[in-house]
Amino acid sequence: MAGPSWNKFPHADKAFVYAGAALKKHWERLHRGDREPFSADAAVQEAWRLYHQGEFSEACEAGLAVGLDGYNVANKATMIYATYLEDDGQRKLGLFQAISARCEELQQAQPKNVNAYYFQAYALGRYSQGISVIKALTQGLGGRIKAALETALKLDRQHAEAHTALGAYQAEVVDKVGAMVGRLTYGASKDVAVKHFESALKLAPESAIACIEYANALVMLFGKGRMDEAVKLYAKAAAATPVDAMERLDVELARAELAD
Repeated sequence: MAGPSWNKFPHADKAFVYAGAALKKHWERLHRGDREPFSADAAVQEAWRLYHQGEFSEACEAGLAVGLDGYNVANKATMIYATYLEDDGQRKLGLFQAISARCEELQQAQPKNVNAYYFQAYALGRYSQGISVIKALTQGLGGRIKAALETALKLDRQHAEAHTALGAYQAEVVDKVGAMVGRLTYGASKDVAVKHFESALKLAPESAIACIEYANALVMLFGKGRMDEAVKLYAKAAAATPVDAMERLDVELARAELAD
């Protein structure tokens, strides 16, 4: 459950306010990454408006108030907030666990809801990074993340963010356990990671987060050999024009990495 103590989005921008018909008009671009369908429910639309302008706490509350049909917006608001704006490590982990639990519920009720699987994989992936990837793998979270992403892509091959996440999963596993164990135990490989990132960027060429995750993966998998390529991807992400709060946070992350 969201609360008033959530930190504020620090880059409020009138350009991220999609009042009235503007939301539907810009929907395809706003959701090119996650392929979330436009809802006919006015309350769900309103929750997405809050999300896009960076009112993450309010978007989560509004989504949860709708019930199951509002879970995707509540979950996305929570996951972007937890990833970028929550500074308490334990609270962050709790938010990711709450998303995963809601996704389980949604998968039961709406088994063809693609983002019920993708958002769960995202939340479990970030949770794993928070507790350490090795620890997460020993707890069996790797298999759950992979299964959720594969289900999302089975339901929608065009889901760019699921491709990005599966590429990141493969890269993290290979980086932590090595190529051989990665392939034999977790079905992860460098080639498959790269293939998923290439698919993501073909589907959403303007995606800053796909560029960032791909750059991170190249450094993890190939080290200095592909550092130039990674820097170019970061530069592309830093130069992207964000259309909402999430994209602005992605761009800021890329700029901070380049500045280091």
